Amino acid sequence: MAFVGGAQAMSIRELRTLEANEKDGKAYANYYLVGVMEGLREANDADQRAGLKPHFCVNGRKLEPAMARSLYQTELTRNPDSYEADMPVQLVLAAALRNSYRCSP
Repeated sequence: MAFVGGAQAMSIRELRTLEANEKDGKAYANYYLVGVMEGLREANDADQRAGLKPHFCVNGRKLEPAMARSLYQTELTRNPDSYEADMPVQLVLAAALRNSYRCSP
């Protein structure tokens, strides 16, 4: 599964700049985070349908679009030394989903 690929991904720095400098930047950033999370979820589901091992497992637990910002921020807070500003937002959210929705062995 290609978590990071395809269209040009927004970096952590670009997301922070958008939030800080645009009139509706916070709202745009939230929409972007929701879109990234939904894309990761759909890709994960597609992999499972294709018989591949999932990267994260929701298993009936709550995972809603409104949770995207919290998952993103929590991952950055828990692992601050793992991310540089020029890394893609998708990388952070993919790790957040793997860490928050672990699959049973």
